[in-house]
This record gives sequence, structure tokens and C-alpha cells, in this order.
Amino acid sequence: LTSANLTSANLTGAILAGANLTSANLTGANLTGANLTSANLTSANLRGANLRGANLTSARVSTSQLKVAIR
Repeated sequence: LTSANLTSANLTGAILAGANLTSANLTGANLTGANLTSANLTSANLRGANLRGANLTSARVSTSQLKVAIR
């Protein structure tokens, strides 16, 4: 899923553990309750994404745009 365009995607409850989402565009995506354990979100755009209840344990988020993500 490297560089994937997932803008406004409904990923509620998605199991993305270990996924490579490097440089993915997740702007406005709904990741409520998603499992992102050990996912690689390096340089991903998460602006406006809904991360309520998402599991980000051990996820790599360096240089990701999380500024206005909903938690």
C-alpha cells in the first residue's frame, strides 16, 4: 500500500497490522478501531483522519502528517 491514495476511505475496523503505508494519502480517512500495530506510516498524510480507538502500538509514524488527525 506504499503511496496508496486512500483519501476519505472507510477503513473502520480494518486490520492493517504490519502494513506498509509509507507515503500513503489517508487524508480524511475513517480509521476508527483500525488495527495499525507495527504498521509503517512513514511520510503518510493523516490530516483529518479519524483515529479514534485505533491501535498504533509500535507503528512507525516519523515525518507523518498527524497535525489535525482526530484521536
